[in-house]
Amino acid sequence: MYDCFSLSLREVELILAARGVVVSNETIREWGLRFGHTYANSLKRRGPKPGDKWFLDEVFIRIRGKLRYLWRAVDQHGSVLDVLVQGRRHTTAAKRFFRKLLKGLCYVPRVLVTDKLRSYGAAKREILLSIEHRQSRNLNNRCEVSHQPARRRERHMRQFKSCRHAQRFLATHTPIHNNFQLRYHRLSAGEYRAARDHAFSIWRDATGVALAG
Repeated sequence: MYDCFSLSLREVELILAARGVVVSNETIREWGLRFGHTYANSLKRRGPKPGDKWFLDEVFIRIRGKLRYLWRAVDQHGSVLDVLVQGRRHTTAAKRFFRKLLKGLCYVPRVLVTDKLRSYGAAKREILLSIEHRQSRNLNNRCEVSHQPARRRERHMRQFKSCRHAQRFLATHTPIHNNFQLRYHRLSAGEYRAARDHAFSIWRDATGVALAG
């Protein structure tokens, strides 16, 4: 609930109390730190193979009053491929993000779509030389829209406490949000319920709930 919805730890505590599960918000926070990353990695392994068209974008976030940048990549289906919090948005930062993407996904895209930030072109020429690169502010709307869930969480949490805190939370939040992002506006009622059941089935498998039951 904490990673999927815009809920505070105290709100999750209240919801669980209504269901007869009495725990403190600090216990929930510790659960998230202990199990969240494991669950997120498990969901990544069970998720569908990402598309071959990658959209990259970066937005600024403020951490303790200092400007930082959240780099994000999504595929043509809207699934977030990876995120990385960095202090700059120069060529070195772009190359670092490219390498993180390639290491995590273990394949290269067919097309790369970015805005006109020069750092992307410089990094692409060094790391993804043979890949088609399209640069346009309008073509990159898909990635810009995908920042919205993180923006909502940032406001709800009254900003992140550190770069490490932001990276740790978003690295967990992103795969969980991907799993339950069902795009209901494109589905009939029956299709939506089937997709929702499938998402919960993947979640139970990833977290071991099915085995415990």
